[in-house]
Amino acid sequence: MDYTQLGRTGTSVSRIVLGTMNFGDRTSEEDSFAIMDRALELGVNFFDTANAYGGSGGRGVTEEIIGRWFAARPGARDNIVLATKVHSPMVDPTSDGDVVNARGASAWQIRREAVGSLKRLQTDRIDLYQFHHIDRHISWQEMWQAMEVLVARGEVIYTGSSNFAAWNIAQANEIASQRHFLGLVSEQSLYNLVQRSIELEVIPAAQNYGLGVIAWSPLAGGLLSGGSSDAKARSASDAVKGRRAELKDQIDAYDSFAKERGWTPAALGLAWLLHQPGVTGPIIGPRTVEQLESAVSALDISLSADDLAALDKIFPGPGGQAPEAYAW
Repeated sequence: MDYTQLGRTGTSVSRIVLGTMNFGDRTSEEDSFAIMDRALELGVNFFDTANAYGGSGGRGVTEEIIGRWFAARPGARDNIVLATKVHSPMVDPTSDGDVVNARGASAWQIRREAVGSLKRLQTDRIDLYQFHHIDRHISWQEMWQAMEVLVARGEVIYTGSSNFAAWNIAQANEIASQRHFLGLVSEQSLYNLVQRSIELEVIPAAQNYGLGVIAWSPLAGGLLSGGSSDAKARSASDAVKGRRAELKDQIDAYDSFAKERGWTPAALGLAWLLHQPGVTGPIIGPRTVEQLESAVSALDISLSADDLAALDKIFPGPGGQAPEAYAW
């Protein structure tokens, strides 16, 4: 396993990030346990989840599965850098529960959901607590005050963002600096060969402020996976099939490129991300142990400058950093 620092922190994390969105939804608890066991054996020490994950199993179920895994594996917790998120509503709007404040990133919601996540995860701390989305209705003074309390209590170690624009990152960390607070240390963004918009501003901002970039949907929802006959896979959805038809020539060229070099398309897509400046690692969402092991094989792929140039021709990026990418 290869490791890197989590942004500008002194904490080392694996360059493959275990995403758990499938746990409790497309993946049973038994299989989820097997995946986490194997991940730990392979040296994957960075686990990512969210308070609302669970899909058909229900909100919070994914954290509960991880919590039961920790409870059944004494000592495993200290080997894991555990990341979760806050923002999504956790109460069914059709229920009789209080839903007025149960969403977003108010101080009330941050504290409430931190308590809930800690309970579900059966742990005393969240190593990386991430704002799942930007909340434009709450001031950074309020959000940082809530996080500062959690950090002071030892319940949160680091804070991160997800789906932030570059100016959100700048605003958040400038205000954190004014408060003598560490601020954001990571940004979790949509990033893959098909979708490279963050190269314009998010990656430069993240690098400037010392944030590690964590890439979600690294295989573009299955477009870069080489296809799948698995009915449960996201790559089998009608939307992905339609998108694959639109990009058929590019995907065929990409698949051929991988095949000629003896790589799977999925491993190549992950390897490309591992070669991008500022990227801590891609988040993989395996449903099986075999998919996990396949993803880890991306660490063995070394892409030459010619390889990277060839992939740029197949899936062109935005042209570099803004404003040069579009201004001249």
